Amino acid sequence: MEQERKISFFDKYLTLWVILCMILGVAIGEFIPGIPSFLNKFEYSNVSIPIAILIWLMIYPMMMKVDFKSIVKVKENPKGLYVTWVVNWLIKPFTMFAIASFFFLFVFKTIIPVDLAQDYLVGAVLLGAAPCTAMVFVWSHLTKGDPAYTVVQVATNDIIILILFVPIVKILLNLTSVSVPWGTLLLSVGLFVVVPLGLGVVTRTTVIKRKGLDFFENNFITKFSNITVIGLLLTLIIIFSFQGSVILENPLHIVLIGIPLTIQTFLIFFIAYGTARFLKLKHNVAAPAGMIGASNFFELSVAVAIAVFGASSPVALATIVGVLVEVPIMLTLVKIANNTKSWFVFKN
Repeated sequence: MEQERKISFFDKYLTLWVILCMILGVAIGEFIPGIPSFLNKFEYSNVSIPIAILIWLMIYPMMMKVDFKSIVKVKENPKGLYVTWVVNWLIKPFTMFAIASFFFLFVFKTIIPVDLAQDYLVGAVLLGAAPCTAMVFVWSHLTKGDPAYTVVQVATNDIIILILFVPIVKILLNLTSVSVPWGTLLLSVGLFVVVPLGLGVVTRTTVIKRKGLDFFENNFITKFSNITVIGLLLTLIIIFSFQGSVILENPLHIVLIGIPLTIQTFLIFFIAYGTARFLKLKHNVAAPAGMIGASNFFELSVAVAIAVFGASSPVALATIVGVLVEVPIMLTLVKIANNTKSWFVFKN
């Protein structure tokens, strides 16, 4: 009998944990300000060393899951990959910029000061330029997606991130009043993508060579699940301790930031999912294609926001709201995908 497909306890209630971390972090910043002040002393080139370590703990286990050998299977069924690539890199970053600009700079013009609106827009851009590479395995699993094909989608996406993330972010930020040097963006991607990706590939290759694939997937990698969650939650507590004053002064902004992010998520899902139906792809390919574009590599977005703008910046806050809204939205999309399998039954 096939093992029941379910999301882990921590993943399922991630939004709740984020809210609790926000409350705890804000309380620390407000009542024990010495803690964030102490952590601020451990910086190098404006990068918080404690937060950098925690982010590596989050991203490294995810990178170990990526099997680059699967890329040789690209030619077997390329249409699903074309959908993923086009939606993720030619549509998603630009629709995110357009939707976020419309809301932050026009709809919310009388509510959000222009300087904060620009920072929130930058955070949205960072989210939009980083499609999911880790949690998509969960969403694919819940929609009974083809696991082998999902691995190919993720592996190729990771390679594209190395090439296109920085140029796309730079192009979109040039349309705002925010200027970020190329070198700063490249350094951030190097620290939080290249390094953990390289370590993940080496670790995966070494363990599989010595112990076998079954041991790696069922014993070794599972030991890192709690480390990833702990790293994420501790990172959020620290960041929210830095963000306490911003949140207390503008509590409504959390909700307002979430509105364009929510609209963008549903839009991208249905663009990818609808295109897959038009191309008559199988549901187990179409669902992950929609999920990988709809969800975000929020760990990378948070990391870059912190490295470039600082943990106390509104930019970092905007990326964290992406974490806050993602899980409930993605669970809704999983339900939609599972209830529309009949859309992908085609007559010969």
